[in-house]
Amino acid sequence: MKTATVRQIHNEFGQVLEWVKSGEEVLVQRRRSVVARILPPPSQTERVLPDFMARLRKQFGTKVTPDSSALFDEMRGER
Repeated sequence: MKTATVRQIHNEFGQVLEWVKSGEEVLVQRRRSVVARILPPPSQTERVLPDFMARLRKQFGTKVTPDSSALFDEMRGER
């Protein structure tokens, strides 16, 4: 873990960014107190999402809603 001051980050951001790219965690200090922490991003493993369509079919089966125009005709009645 490395530390950098706000001034150092302002003046030498490229160097601090290289530290982070190499996997270092950088603590940012202002007047000797830590005000921020810069971390490298988590590893880029592919996230596996659940099968939402299978879950939808399991919950609702093959229910089919009526056509919206038929619903409007029914609500309006005979005019």
